[in-house]
Order: sequence, then structure tokens, then C-alpha cells
Amino acid sequence: MKSQCLPFQHIPHTSHLFLDYLSFAPAVRAFYPRSPLFSEWMKDEASRVKYDADRRKKVAAILERQNRAWSASPKTLANIERLKKGALAAVTGQQVGLFGGPLFSIYKALTAVKLAEQATKGGVDCIPIFWLATEDHDLAEVDHVSLAADNRPPERLTLDWQGRPSPVVSDAPVGTIVLGSEVESPVRRATELLGNVEVAKWLQDSYRPGETFGSAFGSLFSKLFADFGVVLLDPSDREFHDLAKPLMIAVAERAVELDNTLLERGQAIEASGYHQQVKVTSRSTLLFQVKNGTRTVVKRKDESVHEVGFVVGDEQLSAKDLISKIERSPEQFNPNVLLRPVVQDYLLPTLVYTGGAAEVAYFAQGAVVYEKLLGRITPILPRFSATLLEPKPERILNRYKLDLPQIFGGQDKVRESIGALSLPADLQARFQDAYAEVEKSMVALRGSIGKLDSTLISAADRTRTSMWHQVNRLHKRATRAEILRNEVISRHAATVSHALFPNHSLQEREIAGISFVARYGLQLLADLYEHINPDCHDHQVIEVQ
Repeated sequence: MKSQCLPFQHIPHTSHLFLDYLSFAPAVRAFYPRSPLFSEWMKDEASRVKYDADRRKKVAAILERQNRAWSASPKTLANIERLKKGALAAVTGQQVGLFGGPLFSIYKALTAVKLAEQATKGGVDCIPIFWLATEDHDLAEVDHVSLAADNRPPERLTLDWQGRPSPVVSDAPVGTIVLGSEVESPVRRATELLGNVEVAKWLQDSYRPGETFGSAFGSLFSKLFADFGVVLLDPSDREFHDLAKPLMIAVAERAVELDNTLLERGQAIEASGYHQQVKVTSRSTLLFQVKNGTRTVVKRKDESVHEVGFVVGDEQLSAKDLISKIERSPEQFNPNVLLRPVVQDYLLPTLVYTGGAAEVAYFAQGAVVYEKLLGRITPILPRFSATLLEPKPERILNRYKLDLPQIFGGQDKVRESIGALSLPADLQARFQDAYAEVEKSMVALRGSIGKLDSTLISAADRTRTSMWHQVNRLHKRATRAEILRNEVISRHAATVSHALFPNHSLQEREIAGISFVARYGLQLLADLYEHINPDCHDHQVIEVQ
């Protein structure tokens, strides 16, 4: 494998906040406890992690039970044993997307492994843990997947819920949704696309009627990362809810304080020129309650500090009533996106969390919740990010001297670029001569006419621009004629666009990781792992053979 770095400034839709975080600009330092350079603070941060010994014992027991159910590897079980004996954790997590979700889910797991390894080598015993977001309720984000298809757009496979004898409850936590016969057709089609390879067999074993999104995802990832010892965690487990109960009660008791703190943090973020990921209002809380199978927002009824009331759907509750419900049935309550990492780091001895650009932005808001409830803000680091460049797209890029940022312009722009480069050599030379002649002539004319009358300089500039546009317009018409004449141009533009920027999105966000594991085997994961440097945060373009 060969790789080259592409700074995130060249990646479409990268937020200003994320870019400033990567450079640790002064404006973002109030929102993050540590820089993005893990090696600078790893040991110091380890000394700040305080973790209850009894909670450690109980969490390790739950993790052992869960991971054994997914046929965990000896290395994973050994890592849980290390946790029992005092190891810290490098944590990441993701929604439990169909067939393992997009490629970046794999990148997240590998990044956590690399961080844990670096910490351990530096004298801080650390294991990788992957948090399965089974309590998320956005079914539309997890019930589909796109698999790579040769020379065509990625093929989207979606679960068809229409034929189910019992309908899926709207807004139900995805971890409660049991897969039925609707999963069989996508598995068959995925097997056809992936071929007769080991990962296709794992897919068949994991995604079967009777499994949930969480258990199927866990089974697949347990196999994919067996050699890396990744420990998987499903937070929907009743025992985890019992352990987190004191934290959830504190959230209910301190609802007004937490909300006011978040409102202040939101104002500070916006005053610094950034945007908030989560809109917080004067009626916000950090909790959901699962009512009749549906994840329902818990809202504050009024703004009175002394008599706080809550509304859950059509039910009104006093603070005492809400706390009593959490005491009796903690499994009914789960955190929103700002509280979720705090619950995670209450349950785990987290040294560091790694996530994508959006998660980095969430942490800028959620840091104040950490501070209020845990007294320590877990540092976040960006996950590994990469585009895999396979042989055929690479040949096309090399043939036309294109690079990835040009592909980000979209298929039409790529087609124009290839068309311009495919014009006959003598015609290309003539156009370059024409551009040069316009520039040379108008620069000379501008200088002379300025001596005659300086007020004519702006007119000369307008004329120069007009002449350049006329030549460029003719150049584009010639390019379109070449595109119409040569169908190979459109085919090549489609091939690189589908492979490297499918559906106007980064490859890692659009194409399933199993597509690449099926093509290149588990060795791909080992090779990618070698390219991860926790202190290098550029997007990488990696050639795979």
C-alpha cells in the first residue's frame, strides 16, 4: 500500500470548527480539554481518570457476557481481563448500520485499536472498546447499505418493511427491532455482489431472522476484528442501565442547571463564529423515555427553578415523579446525543474517544455536561479518514493527470476535465496559445493605454476578461464536442466518480466496509492499520492492489 495525505481543507463540506480544532486554533481551545496530539497528553490524562473499582468489576462481567455471545476471540476476552485488572479504554462507537455500515465504521474501530496500542506502549495499559449505538431511534439511517459495484453507482440494499406481519414501531430504539424475513433478500443480493468469500458467509451467519440490528452488527464486527481484540459494548443491556441509574437521576435533578449551562455554551460557540450541532432550548433536557416502544423526548414543562415539571408525550410529571420512574425502571430511559458520551464515560474508564468531524463538534457543546456531571472532560481525537484508490480508478486518474479534489467537483466537472485533456494535442496547444496571447496582448495594451488616459484602464480590464471568457467558451464547446464523439470519456468519468466520490459523498461515508474486505480479505484491515498515525489528521488517499 502507498498513501498520500490530503489536508481536510480540500475535503468538501468540512466545517470551520473541525478545521480550527485540527490546528487547535486559539478560538477553539475554550471548548476542548486537549489538543489533537495524543502523544502530548496521553500520560498526563491517564492520571486524571478516576474509576470506581466495583463498577469496573460489574462492567467487565457484562462485557464478557455480551462478547461471548458474539463468539469473541481469545484476544478480545484477554482485553476484557485486562480491563478487570485496571486497564483504561480507547473508545469509539457507531450506529448499528445494516451489514456493518459504511467504511468509516471500520476506520473508527481501527483507530481505537491504534490509540490503545500507542497508550499501552507508552506505559498506560489501554484496550479498544466499540460502543454499539443500539438505543438510537433513527431507523432510516441504519436499515440500508450501499455495496460497491464495478463501473456503476454503489448498489443500495434496503430492508423492505412493508411485508412484515407486525409493523416496526416508529422511533423505536433500533436495538429492540428484531429482523424478520425482510433481511433474507438483501443478504442474498449482498452475497451475489461480494462473491464466494469468507465475509459473505459471515454476513449470512450474522444477519438472520430473529437477530436484532445490534446482535447482528455485533456478530459481524466480532469476526472482522477478532485479531485486533476489539471489545464490543451494547448499552441497551438492562445491567448497564442499572449501573448508569445514579447518573440519569442526577440529570433529572439538575435539569435546569444543565440546560442553562448548555444554553451559555451554545452562545459562546456561536459568538466564536461556529455553529451548534444540537439546538438547545429553555425546555430541553438530555433524556428520552421509551414509551409504548417509542423513544420519546423528555421536556421541561416550565422554566421555574423552584418547581420543575416535565412532559413526556402527553404525560406530565413532577421532578419527583420522573426520578421515581428512573429509580423503578432505568431501562426505559436513555440519553440524547449530548449526554450519550457522558454515560459512556461514566460506565467506562475512558482515556480518549475517537470520532468523526460531527462528533468533534458535539463534544464542543457536550463538554460542559461532562464538567458538571463527571468533573472531567474526556478528550476527543479525530478518527482515521481515507479514500481507497483501487487499480482501475487509479489508472484513469493517472491517464488524465487528475487528483481527488478534482473528483470532488462532481461527475460533470470530471467529464469536462477529461474531455479537455482528450482533445487532440495540436488543438490543446492552440487553446493554450490563445489564452497566453490574450494575456500578453492585453497586459501590453493596458500599460500603453494607461499612459494615454488612466480612466481607460478599467475598460481594458473588462475587455481582457471578456476576451478570456470568449476563448474559454469556445474551449468548452470543443470539449463538449469531444465528449459527444468519444464515449470512453463519459465511461471513465463515471468510473472514478462512482468509486471515489459516490453520490457526491466521501467514499468512506457511502460505501460499506465489507465491500472492500470482501475484495481484499482481512489483510486489508492489517494494512490500513499500519497507515494510522494518531498524531496525523489529514485525509489519506491509499492505493490498494
